[in-house]
Amino acid sequence: MAKPRSKENQSLPLRWQLKHGAYYYRVPPGLEALWDGKQMFRLGDKISEASKVWTDRMAQIDGPIGVKTIGDLLDRYAREVIPNKAPASQASNQNQLPKLREIFGAMPLLPFKPQLIYQYVDRRSKKVKDPVTGKVTGGKIAAHREVELLSHAYTKAVEWGYIDRHPFKSEVRLTGEKSRERYVEDWEIVECLALPAVRKSGSVLMIQAYLRIKLLTGMAQGDLLRLQPGLHLKDDGIHNQRHKTAGTTGKRTIYEWSPELRAAVEMALAARPVESTFLFCTRDGVGYIDEAVGRASGWKSMWQRYMARVMAETKVEQPFTEHDLRAKVASDASSLEHARSLLAHADSRTTDRIYRRKAERVNPLR
Repeated sequence: MAKPRSKENQSLPLRWQLKHGAYYYRVPPGLEALWDGKQMFRLGDKISEASKVWTDRMAQIDGPIGVKTIGDLLDRYAREVIPNKAPASQASNQNQLPKLREIFGAMPLLPFKPQLIYQYVDRRSKKVKDPVTGKVTGGKIAAHREVELLSHAYTKAVEWGYIDRHPFKSEVRLTGEKSRERYVEDWEIVECLALPAVRKSGSVLMIQAYLRIKLLTGMAQGDLLRLQPGLHLKDDGIHNQRHKTAGTTGKRTIYEWSPELRAAVEMALAARPVESTFLFCTRDGVGYIDEAVGRASGWKSMWQRYMARVMAETKVEQPFTEHDLRAKVASDASSLEHARSLLAHADSRTTDRIYRRKAERVNPLR
């Protein structure tokens, strides 16, 4: 019986291993001569580098790599597609791959019945608690994200020439996830901005300046926390290219100066604990985004502490999120098109479906 793969290797292609910070290929017995005489061939330190070395070496040995099973397809997807995604997306995909391989890995690419997707979602939607760690896995949202990954892998299979058409795209209609409906009222913002700060700089004043800029522009958290005065603040306004879509739509926006926006930026500059190249920075002067993983853990912790004070010291009874603030901007905008422009969406349908949360007012017929 084959030894189960360790947790850190479960999301990797077959015969790959992560050892001492590098990726290795465990050479099949008898084929060592084709891999420089080694049983464990070192592929590289980064998964993108390892994928290229492995693909090039396999092409020299066997010609183009064949893909016969869904597991084969997921292996190629893991090698060539996932390393080009944002760090946070890479981490999510690496967690999703073992779940998909467990159920679909040995299946041939075709035929594939759409009913299998419904069965998979039904099974994965049931949350399961690990008796040892106590960690809860599964759920409808997790199942939907895993299906999205499998669907994109099949889209790549069409692109790579393995199949002629996607077997379940437009054939499956999963029950949608309910969008948040929280609308942050103006008085709640007034309460938050009135929260007293203990120091003349630091977290409270920084978050209040952040709130002011966000409510004037609707910028996403990642874009706001990446703002650098010397790079993005120009004579005609704040220049921003959405980090999330920089590699796709490349959407660029200039938020023109108004007295209120200038005042909010000046407040942010004054609230910094030290001089920095970033508009929002830590006590060490560095930005809050850890680009290696695409997260801002320090900012998240600071926001949670701020929200705890808001709940304890103001009349606000229900906490709100970053997305709720973007939704407020979209909801308060004079028109759907204005809201779309502020949030830098390529498609106004996204703005309308998720972010416009106020009730629509209509005049009755006369």
